[in-house]
Amino acid sequence: MEEPGQLKRAFIDATAGSISGAISRTVQLEPTTSFALLSKNVYGTSKYTGMFQASKDIFREEGLSGFWRGNVPALLMVMPYTAIQFMVLHKVKTFASGSSKSEDHIHLSPYLSFMSGALAGCAATVGSYPFDLIRTILASQGEPKIYPNMRSAFVEIMNTRGFRGLYAGLSPTLVEIIPYAGLQFGTYDTFKRWTMAWNGRWSSGATHPEEPITSFQLFLCGLAAGSCAKAVCHPLDVVKKRFQIEGLQRHPKYGARVEHRAYRNMYDALKRIMQQEGWAGLYKGIVPSIVKAAPAGAVTFVAYEYTSDWVESVLTT
Repeated sequence: MEEPGQLKRAFIDATAGSISGAISRTVQLEPTTSFALLSKNVYGTSKYTGMFQASKDIFREEGLSGFWRGNVPALLMVMPYTAIQFMVLHKVKTFASGSSKSEDHIHLSPYLSFMSGALAGCAATVGSYPFDLIRTILASQGEPKIYPNMRSAFVEIMNTRGFRGLYAGLSPTLVEIIPYAGLQFGTYDTFKRWTMAWNGRWSSGATHPEEPITSFQLFLCGLAAGSCAKAVCHPLDVVKKRFQIEGLQRHPKYGARVEHRAYRNMYDALKRIMQQEGWAGLYKGIVPSIVKAAPAGAVTFVAYEYTSDWVESVLTT
């Protein structure tokens, strides 16, 4: 198959990325999002003490729809996020490897894979951040609702915090996304290389040291990569969420409020969380976060691999 041009390649990556993001968002374990947000962004006593207890209370108080609180802005966020991410990722890997062919990108060194993922994650974060902020606020406000929909949240943020308010917490987010996206893509490429080599060793009569991997193996590679990245970077995500919900006047039963300018900067937030809550405070919501993020990342990788091939075949036929 003839390698597509640069503009066509960018369109393929953006389209495949947005589709894979939408698929991932649709099938992931969405109830874990609510608990992960509600448990990690408070520094007082929270009404949610465990994932199953939180699921039971959310269902009793808000019904099934409570598990999908903030899902519309999340879907609007994830599609441009993954579109930008995979488009930039392919571009950076093409520059680093000197080839635009995806099969050559897998042989990049772990360092270059890490850097490519980090740059792609930064670009995607900046491009989609306001949607992430609104999603976090809608999912964290509890009952009674402060903002009934995206529009009301957007208007209030603009009125009280201005345009800069839409990017509250961006700095810790970028600090988080560098190791997170770098580790996720770097370890995914590493696991993928190992799996291809393992398949080559165990394939009878194989003439190549590496063999293609199955969709299930791709899923396992993505699952392992997502778990590693989330486990390492979760404390930074906790800090990001607290900056995002500063001043949110939710009911006290959902935990202590984070007042405006509660933390001077990211370092101050980390230090105060450690002083007031210990190491456990930096890992609030770690279990539901991994339960949500790891399978979602795996689905994204698998969907992108197949969707990219499909879009390319459609455009080049």
